[in-house]
Amino acid sequence: MKTCTLALAAALLASTGMTAFAQTPVKIGILNDQSGVYADFGGKWSLDAAKMAVEDFGGKVLDRPIEIVTADHQNKPDIATAIARKWYDTEGVDAIMELTTSSVALAVQDLSKERKKINIVTGAATTALTGKSCSPYGFHWAYDTHALAVGTGGALVENGGNSWFFLTVDYAFGHALEADTAKYVTSKGGKVIGSVRHPLNSSDFSSFVLQAQSSGAKVIGLANAGQDTINSIKQAAEFGVTQGGKQRIAALLFTLADVHGLGLKSAQGAVLTEAWYWDQNDETRAFGKRFMARMGRMPNMVQAGTYSAVLSYLKAVKAAGTSDTEAVAKKMKELPVDDVFTKGGKVLANGSMVHDMFLFQVKTPEESKSPWDYYKQLSKIPGAQAFETVEESGCKVAG
Repeated sequence: MKTCTLALAAALLASTGMTAFAQTPVKIGILNDQSGVYADFGGKWSLDAAKMAVEDFGGKVLDRPIEIVTADHQNKPDIATAIARKWYDTEGVDAIMELTTSSVALAVQDLSKERKKINIVTGAATTALTGKSCSPYGFHWAYDTHALAVGTGGALVENGGNSWFFLTVDYAFGHALEADTAKYVTSKGGKVIGSVRHPLNSSDFSSFVLQAQSSGAKVIGLANAGQDTINSIKQAAEFGVTQGGKQRIAALLFTLADVHGLGLKSAQGAVLTEAWYWDQNDETRAFGKRFMARMGRMPNMVQAGTYSAVLSYLKAVKAAGTSDTEAVAKKMKELPVDDVFTKGGKVLANGSMVHDMFLFQVKTPEESKSPWDYYKQLSKIPGAQAFETVEESGCKVAG
């Protein structure tokens, strides 16, 4: 009788423990800029894309609820790491995603590596994330500086833009984008005349634009993003930089959100590289319309990429049968990425998700037939051309 009672008690304890585990949520943190220079670039729109992915997955994984938490890192690595540390150490967050701003992404990836937690970057660009600063648990999803250089830089050099001057935001992202583009330009026979660096979130670009204008370079490469790019283009227009056709502006990281913020009149004719556009096919149009119904705007590649990152993470958890970091990271590198963001995407050993990129040109106001009808596709850049191999990346911990 005593043996039966003990067995029953053990069974009840086990059942209670399993029930408690089943009620423990799988937590995903969306950490990005929600109030600063990149608020439109990712911001609250990425958060809603993440929520859409959870809803489309069914709201649960391994019979556990899925919870999204979010915070604004204000583009400051110290604030970002403090939030990430709290999420990991006291709030049970399993993975952190989006991570706009390269300096922030690098800092959080270092912490995630230390804590053995997964991070998936969709908002930041530097190739260091899958190169010298790579992590067994770090992933880079939507785009990177190498892909942007191959796309926009390559297109302009091939069309006569063989001398460049860079106007670069002064932190890790800008430095990487300038370096990658300069390397690609020179490999194609072009030359770099010079560069100037500006602080993040500048309001006055006049002195920088005048230096670029006086350089005589055929192409002024904007190695910045978000509101900085918008302000650069506006002030370049005020100084008549592109009048007469002697100089062209290359917005090296320019997304649908930026085109919308600038307006077609100012943005028309710009050549840019993105990983995704809402009007490419029936599936992307359906997703775009769902997003529009929720948020009142179309998503860009960062927001669609965040949807894909969350969905891929949840698929990996399901396939692994656990939320254990090592097992999930292994599955993420095994599973193909097939969703509304890309088809046949492949995650390399260094965490880089290789997929096709696209070269677009911004339509004129006359060419645009409806709201958010902003792009015409010029070409597709195969993933193998757009992204570095593991060997080229310099990642030392891949495997």
